[in-house]
Amino acid sequence: MSDNQSWNSSGSEEDLEPREEPGHPVGIGEFSGVLSKWTNYIHGWQDRWVVLKNNTLSYYKSQDETEYGCRGSLCLTKAVITPHEFDECRLDISVNDSVWYLRAQDPEHRHQWIDSIELHRADSGYGSESSLRRHGSMLSLTSATSGYSATSTSSFKKGHSLREKLAEMETFRDILCRQVDTLQKYFDSCADAVSKDELQRDKIVEDDEDDFPNTRTDGEFLHNNNNNGSKEKLFQSLSPKGINGIDFKGEAITFKATTAGILATLSHCIDLMVKREDSWQKRVDKEMEKRRRIEESYKSALNELKKKSHFGGPDYEEGPNSLINEDEFFDAVEAALDRQDKIEEQCQTEKTRLQRSSPVPPGDVYSSTGTHRFSDKPHSQPSPALIVMAPPHDVHRFSTEVEEMVQSHMTYSLQDVGGDANWQLVVEEGEMKVYRREVEENGIVLDPLKATHSVKGVTGHEVCHYFWDTAYRNDWETTIENFNVVETLSDNAAIVYQLHKRVWPASQRDVLYLSAMRKVLANNENDPDTWLVCNFSVDHEDAQPSSRCVRAKINIAMICQTLVSPPEGDKEISRDNILCKITYVANVNPGGWAPASVLRAVAKREYPKFLKRFTSYVQDKTAGKPILF
Repeated sequence: MSDNQSWNSSGSEEDLEPREEPGHPVGIGEFSGVLSKWTNYIHGWQDRWVVLKNNTLSYYKSQDETEYGCRGSLCLTKAVITPHEFDECRLDISVNDSVWYLRAQDPEHRHQWIDSIELHRADSGYGSESSLRRHGSMLSLTSATSGYSATSTSSFKKGHSLREKLAEMETFRDILCRQVDTLQKYFDSCADAVSKDELQRDKIVEDDEDDFPNTRTDGEFLHNNNNNGSKEKLFQSLSPKGINGIDFKGEAITFKATTAGILATLSHCIDLMVKREDSWQKRVDKEMEKRRRIEESYKSALNELKKKSHFGGPDYEEGPNSLINEDEFFDAVEAALDRQDKIEEQCQTEKTRLQRSSPVPPGDVYSSTGTHRFSDKPHSQPSPALIVMAPPHDVHRFSTEVEEMVQSHMTYSLQDVGGDANWQLVVEEGEMKVYRREVEENGIVLDPLKATHSVKGVTGHEVCHYFWDTAYRNDWETTIENFNVVETLSDNAAIVYQLHKRVWPASQRDVLYLSAMRKVLANNENDPDTWLVCNFSVDHEDAQPSSRCVRAKINIAMICQTLVSPPEGDKEISRDNILCKITYVANVNPGGWAPASVLRAVAKREYPKFLKRFTSYVQDKTAGKPILF
C-alpha cells in the first residue's frame, strides 16, 4: 500500500504537505471589524471585535484585548452561514449545536462579511475537487454487503427444511468435486497411455519392416511369435477395469445420481424460496416502516433539542417575527418575574440585617444635625391665592412644560373614578385600590392606571421626597438595572435616564424623563396642601435612543395629601396623628411588540407590589424621626 493510500484509509490529512492547485490562491488575508453578537437574553446584543483568519472566526470583547486571547472561535470548515430572513443586518453561523448570532452595522457590511467567510471556506478546500481527492474513502465490501448477510441470516433461522437442503447441496458438491478429480485423473492416464501405445506401435512396425523372416528346421517363421506378443501388449489397456483400475460404469452411475440429487435439491430450494417470498416481503415492509418511524422520532427529537439549546436566542425574543407564541411568552415572563422576586427578597433580607447592625449616618435627611437641602426649609403656610408654589430658583428651560403637567394632574388625576370614566377595579388590598382603563392604539396597550392608598405615620412631603430623590432610588426600586442623572435643571427638577432590567423574552426597555417635585397650596385653609412628583418623557441630546433597547414613553404622577388628626390635650403632633393619602397615576407607552395580555397581566401584578414596597420603605425610613410637613 502506498503512502497516499495509507493516508486515505486513516482519513487524516495532518501528515500531508499542502499542495498548491493551479489557479487557486495559497492564502487569504485577515478580515476583522466590529459586529454585534447576541450574548444572552439578559444582556442581549453586545459589540464585539470579530476576526476572520485561517478559516477560523474568533471574537474578542474589544480590539484592545486581541493580545490577551479570544473569547470564542468557530472553525468554518463545516459551518453553515444563514442570512436572516427579515433582519437585513443579521447573519447566523452554526456548527453542530453551537450558533453565533451576529449583526452588522448595515446590509452592505453583512454582505462583506458573508463574502469574506465564503472566500475563506473556498480557500480551505472544503467541498472542492482537490479536497475530495485528498480525503480517503472508508467503504469496504463487508459494510456494503452487511445488509444482505443480515437478512439472509435472519431468514434461515426458522427455515429448517431449506437449511437441510443446503447442507445436502454441500454434500453433493463434495462428492461431485471428488468425482471430477477422479475423472481428471482418468483422462490424464488415458492421454499418457495413448501416447505410449502409439510410440510402441510405431516401433513394432519399424521392426517388422527391417527384420527378414528366419527359418528353423521345422520351417516356421520366428518373428510371428514376437508379433503376437506385441499385440498382447498393445491391447493390454482394454481390460474391463480400465486404466488404474477405475470402474467406469460405477462412476457414471454415481455421477448421474449426484447431478440428479443436486437438481432435485435446487428445485426444492426454489419452491421454498417462492413460498417464503411473501413472508420476507412482509418482514421487509415491517422493517422499513419501523425505520421510518425511528427516523421521524429522531428528527423530532433533534428539532426539540435544537429548539431547547437555542431557546433564548434572538429569534425567540419580542419582535414582529418572533417564533414564540403568546402563551409561551406569558409563561416565560411569569417565570422570570418570579425569579426576580425571589432574588430581591433575599437581597432585601440581607439589607435589613446589615441596616440593623449599622448605626444611623450623621447626615440623614431628618436628623437634627443633617445638612440635606430640605432640613433648613421652613414649613410654608397655606395661601388661598396661590395654587402652585414654584421657587424662583426653580426656573429652567422646561419650566413651562412642568407647570402645565402639574396643572393637568391636579385637574384630572384627582377626579373620582366613578361616572363615565370607565375605570375598572382590578386589585383591592386593604386601603389600596388599583384601577385600569383599557386603551389600545395601533395594537399597543396604553392602559392608564390609577392607584389610591392611605399610609399612616408619614407625610406627603416625605413620600414625595423619597420618590423623587435618586439617592434613595435603588433602595426601593427593584426593576432598574442602572440609572443616571443626565442633567440637573434645579434643586427640584432633573432629567433622568433609567435602564430597566430585562424580563425575557420581552425586549429590554429604557426611559428618559424629566422628574420635578412641587408643593401645591390649597385654595382654602380647610383643605390640606398637596405634594406632587411628576415624571414625563423628554428628549435629550446626551441620551439618544439605542437599537438595543425599546424606548418607553411615560407620564407618571405621585400626588400626596397629609391629613392631621388633633392630638389629645396639649400633646404635640406625633406620627400617630398623621395620615398620607396617595394617588398614583401612570400612563405608559411600552412600545415594542409585547402581547397585550402579557402587558396587562404584568401591570396588574407589578404596580400593587411596587406601591406596597415603596410605602413600606418610607415608613421604615421615617420611623422615630422628626416629622417633615
